Amino acid sequence: MSTISQALHHLKGNLSQVIPETLPLRICRDLGRSFRQRTLTPAVTTYLFLQQVLHGNTACSGLRHLAKIDFSDSAYGQARARLPVAFFHRLLRAVTSHCYAEDDGDPRLRWKGHRVFLIDGSSFSMPDTPELQKEFGQPDAQAPGCGFPIAHLLALFDAHQGFLLRAIPAPYRTHDMAQATLTHQALQPGDVLVGDRAFCSYAHLALCRQRRLHGLFRAHQRLIVDCRRGRAHAAAKAKGTAGMPRSRWIKSLGKHDQVVEYFKPERRPSWMSAEEYARLPALLVVREIRFAVTEPGYRTQQVTVVTTLLDAKRYSKRALAKLYGCRWQVETDLRHLKQTMGMDVLRCETYVGVVKELLVFVTVYNLVRRVMLQASRRQGVPPDRISFVDALRWLRQARPGEELRSLRVNPERPGRAEPRAKKRRAKSYPLLRQPRAKLREALFRKEPAT
Repeated sequence: MSTISQALHHLKGNLSQVIPETLPLRICRDLGRSFRQRTLTPAVTTYLFLQQVLHGNTACSGLRHLAKIDFSDSAYGQARARLPVAFFHRLLRAVTSHCYAEDDGDPRLRWKGHRVFLIDGSSFSMPDTPELQKEFGQPDAQAPGCGFPIAHLLALFDAHQGFLLRAIPAPYRTHDMAQATLTHQALQPGDVLVGDRAFCSYAHLALCRQRRLHGLFRAHQRLIVDCRRGRAHAAAKAKGTAGMPRSRWIKSLGKHDQVVEYFKPERRPSWMSAEEYARLPALLVVREIRFAVTEPGYRTQQVTVVTTLLDAKRYSKRALAKLYGCRWQVETDLRHLKQTMGMDVLRCETYVGVVKELLVFVTVYNLVRRVMLQASRRQGVPPDRISFVDALRWLRQARPGEELRSLRVNPERPGRAEPRAKKRRAKSYPLLRQPRAKLREALFRKEPAT
């Protein structure tokens, strides 16, 4: 077995460029956490946790072989428990700040001078324990004892650099908008937030305007958009006007491109307090754009978006349509996070453990994105052309101080479309409809076949 210093040098790998050994110790001091000199110090535990996630969230029992030091699963679990959630929040903040500092102000990473961020909701699963069932819940179609807790996840990605700025867990039955305002804390005035129709509401658009943010969202399915010049509208409190738009037409900026005025709805959204809703303006001027999707293979033939970017000369209809098309990149980002890295199913059995595990996944994800940005500059290609899998593999195996190699570049495949179907057949086992212990008892009671 190696000494602690040798094991720490091995565990650091190429992570020490962003996470020096002094960082975990400094965070502990800032949080007022004292610790004894033992095998699993805060620095060793931090690097172990990061390497565990880097290697596909491998089992705790395999970490001692990876670290080449001797410790038990229980000791590692206790060492992780000694580090509070605030420790991992600060670690993530330090890593993300360091990654941003390397490319701060690069005009190539902006859209018309704006930083662009993608917001979307997803989910992940975890072990079936009473504590996690109480905190997150599970789908109603699953009987008690026959399913797993599922958490709602709200994610905020940087559109150009790919960093994950916010990953907010919540109970399974949580609407995307319920925590969308929490992501605004990571944004600056002038930033553009792009999302699907779940984020297109009067309240959210008004909040973006109040915080000097710009929004670009697909129109909600209940929103009536009529692009006729001078068309009539229903008043804010009018009744018996079904089928009429609830916005006042102001002016046309071109075909299927208009500026309208929204009226503040009487009904307050459930995710907003009465005081916050009262501070919203009674009227809101926005821009509605409708464009056709001409690329073959897409199910959607026509898209209507709502935005607070009103200047038609600076932000043309074509430019906004192309920007909204980048929203689909968030699906690839979430797939990397959940499928490539293995965050689809977490391993911790407590609520605090799940939050820590999630924060470490986000930290590692941003470290991989940093490698992709470095490779893109060296190889002269956009960051999203660099293979995420190849960057992950290099970071997993890189030695301390090792120079970054040329990474695999994904080919450009414009207009690519794939059917949403799986070729490999699943095993034909029935679904678990009763608790496993109950079915096990039934198997033991069953008489042997004669």
